[in-house]
Amino acid sequence: MRAPALVPLLALAACAPKAEAPPHLPGLECARGFAALSADIAASPALRAVPKGPGEPYRFYLSNAGGTAFVITEPGAPGHPAVLKQEKRGGQTLNSGCPFGDHAGYQQVLTYLQSLAAR
Repeated sequence: MRAPALVPLLALAACAPKAEAPPHLPGLECARGFAALSADIAASPALRAVPKGPGEPYRFYLSNAGGTAFVITEPGAPGHPAVLKQEKRGGQTLNSGCPFGDHAGYQQVLTYLQSLAAR
């Protein structure tokens, strides 16, 4: 009978380190406010900051797993302060966000993101 030989293997398997779940993306909970959302996005291990282009008043953060990006406006950007999220799902690009500032300026940022997605 080989069952006793399995006991040490089961004991070792119980001590083996568990694979860590991939970090979760921050939620887009507008009620938390611009400062809290921006800080969560910038600190998230599930995202990486994209080098900022010259004169661009936005910070882009891309998901390490792909398919999701966050945009945080900076002073001088249309609609600032605002946080936007762009997701690719089912062959479509979906945009959502939190317009804390001027809504017309927020629409400009949204249009800009849609033009980037179309490229």
